[in-house]
Amino acid sequence: MKEQKKVLGEERRELLLQLLKEKEEPITGSDLATRTNVSRQVIVGDITLLKAKGEPIIATSQGYMYLLQGSLANTIERTIASSHPPDRTEDELNLLVDHGVTVKDVRIEHPVYGDLTASVMVSNRKEVREFIEKIKTTNASYLSELTEGIHLHTISASSEQKLEEAIKALKRAYFLVE
Repeated sequence: MKEQKKVLGEERRELLLQLLKEKEEPITGSDLATRTNVSRQVIVGDITLLKAKGEPIIATSQGYMYLLQGSLANTIERTIASSHPPDRTEDELNLLVDHGVTVKDVRIEHPVYGDLTASVMVSNRKEVREFIEKIKTTNASYLSELTEGIHLHTISASSEQKLEEAIKALKRAYFLVE
């Protein structure tokens, strides 16, 4: 078996951009590390450098994504305020994605650090399940646990109607803070 050669520096970052641009779904840092024969930590550094150069790369719970110009042009966004205990997170996310809504992020107001935002980027039940599973397997906490359940989400959809229906469903399920 032939040992794979490391892809170095700028050449590796160009390859990362190419790989990210070719895929519409997220690619994990581990997968990118394997493809370039470097550590996952090197990939984290490369992604940071690419973002600093203005490349529209986002880190989601499923991996890295390149946001193509215009890919979000036909979507409408809203920010909603929500409150619930951690064990209702999956219910909240499923309710939103079932209405054709993408949950882009979660944001809290921390008393020391100010606004803290984390990418969520879930659009269907499979992605919600993967997000929840990653929280469980890494033993991570939800940001909302720092604020007794109160948090914001940026949500997006292809129509105002989808957003309105999702928001009404959140109200009926007692998730919204009003």
